[in-house]
Formats: sequence, structure tokens, C-alpha cells
Amino acid sequence: MSAKSPSLVMLRRNFKHIARNPTSVFNAVLMPVVVMLMFVYMLGDAFAVGQNYVDYATPGLMLLAVCYGLGSVATSVNSDMTKGVINRFKVMDVPRGAVLTGHVIASVLTNLVAIGAIVGVAFLLGFSPAAGFLGWLGVAGVVVLLGVATGWLTVALGLAAKSPETAGLASVPLVMLPFFSSAIVPAEKMGPGLRQFAEYQPFTPIIETLRGLLAGSPAAGDVIAALAWCTGIAVVGYVWARSTFKKRA
Repeated sequence: MSAKSPSLVMLRRNFKHIARNPTSVFNAVLMPVVVMLMFVYMLGDAFAVGQNYVDYATPGLMLLAVCYGLGSVATSVNSDMTKGVINRFKVMDVPRGAVLTGHVIASVLTNLVAIGAIVGVAFLLGFSPAAGFLGWLGVAGVVVLLGVATGWLTVALGLAAKSPETAGLASVPLVMLPFFSSAIVPAEKMGPGLRQFAEYQPFTPIIETLRGLLAGSPAAGDVIAALAWCTGIAVVGYVWARSTFKKRA
């Protein structure tokens, strides 16, 4: 059996599980849209950001869409480990990498669907980006890199957890972190302490990179920091996931 075939089988399996779980679909795709409607349509006039609020908020909500589906990924990975599914795959001679990669790719593709929904709703709410083709291509690249990075980190968290319940809780910090960034309001409008945290945490430069690309004027410093954070998170998540999988499988 080729290495490619098992990866595709695992990907199809994961998508079937997602489709059969309405909660996962809601958290991954619909919940980010609900959050966008709440912040932009209901509360947008309360935020003074110096521009149309939907233009400001959309990049942060795109990142939030990536994070909202991570809980189900961690839970699914842990369930495979704790319920003996991994051992059955070993008997079937399925490569170890295929099991983990299938979860990561399914997570990235789900992210793209969620972000597509976010952008579509944003346009309905008056979103008017200045990005050209290369700008949108850059946005897609950053989103995919972020999805891969958070996917591997979430897989690692799921493997390290003792049960599916604790695996889902382990991803909560990743879901909450965007709210303590420049996603909703500029970091400089936050209070002391929180402002510094927002400025130096990993999601803020990623959001600012997306914001700059969509505005047609990305800042080199933000781009470098975003790529560095995504690459670092991806490497840590990948090494941690493979190491934990090797020990527990």
C-alpha cells in the first residue's frame, strides 16, 4: 500500500466523522459566522477603529474561524488513541504519519470552508478590501500555514490528553487567545498589561499581516513575525505529536 493512499483514506474518514457530528460543523463553520454578526452587525458601531469596522474585524475573525474548530480535532485524535482505533490501524499496516496527517489536512480544509463563509458574510456586511490577486494569494498562504501550524499543535494536545473530554478543554486557550489580540479592537486601546500581552502574543502579527494584505499594504515586520510564529508553532506541534504518538501507540 502506498503512503499516499492511506493518507487519503484517513482524510475521507475524518470528513465523514465531521459531517456526522452537527456540533463539530456548528463550531467549525457556523459559530464564527455568528460571532461576526454579533461583533460587526450588532456591536460594530461601539468600536472606534478609524475605519469601516467590518474591514477592520474581518482578518481577526478569519483567524478566529481557524481556532473555533480545533476542539473537535483534539477530541477526535484523542478518541482514536484511547479507544483502540490506532491499534487497529497498526494491524492494518497503515503508516503512522497517515493517521496524524489526515487529521491535520481535514482541519485545514474545514478552516478554508469556515473562512470562505466568513468572507462571504463580510461582503454582505459591506467588506471592501483593497487587495489584488497577489494580496489574496498571500492571505490564502498565511491562512493555510496557520491552519497547518494550529492543526499539528492541536493534534499534539489531543494525543497528550488523558481523555477526549480533557482533549477538548486543552484547545480552549487557542480559542480564547484571539480575543486577547488585535482581532476585535486595536491593541493600543487596551489597558496596561493586556496591551503588552496583545502586542507580543503570536496571533496579533498574524492578524495584522492578514489585515495589511487585505488593505494592500502589508508591513514587512508583521509578515516576518507572522511567518516565524506559524513556522515555529508548526515545528513544535509536529515534533510533539510524532513523539507522543510514538510513545502511546
